[in-house]
Amino acid sequence: MPAQTNDQRWVAAAAAGDESAFRDLYRAYVRPVYWIAHGILGSAADAEDVTQETFVAAWRKLPGFVLQGDSVLPWLATICRFQSANRLRRQRRDAAHTADAVDETLPGTVSVEEQIITTELAETIVAAVGTLSELDREIFLLCAAEGYAYQAAADHLGVSHSVVRNRLSRARTHVRGAVKEASEA
Repeated sequence: MPAQTNDQRWVAAAAAGDESAFRDLYRAYVRPVYWIAHGILGSAADAEDVTQETFVAAWRKLPGFVLQGDSVLPWLATICRFQSANRLRRQRRDAAHTADAVDETLPGTVSVEEQIITTELAETIVAAVGTLSELDREIFLLCAAEGYAYQAAADHLGVSHSVVRNRLSRARTHVRGAVKEASEA
């Protein structure tokens, strides 16, 4: 039986009530979820709120959740899209009920097509990262997703700065290639 991924371990532990496992899951995916929300809402403040709402909803749904695949990001992206759509509906409703609202359209709203493209992009990135070796995947997640500096990632993983720099460069090239290939398909 293949070894469990971090996501699989975190989901199983968090579903059983382990708050530290959920914190690890949050740290791993807060940035991608934020950027999905920001892409839909166009507002940093709204994206921050929706990101938090996404993780609150995820925490509540974890006991019945079964992870399909190696990454929890597609599930979190789906929750984020629903939370973002709810926020947009609330904003439109509030604007419609405001006496000085000129029209119901909000600047920066994103079409359903753009939301799908954002989700497909996230799924393409997750799939590409999933094909990396374990060390490359860890380096990519630490540096690209969690914002670790090269040396901090190197210290965390017990490798040299140059290993992190070189492997991250190759991983980014691989992910960019997968994204480009998917966009041309």
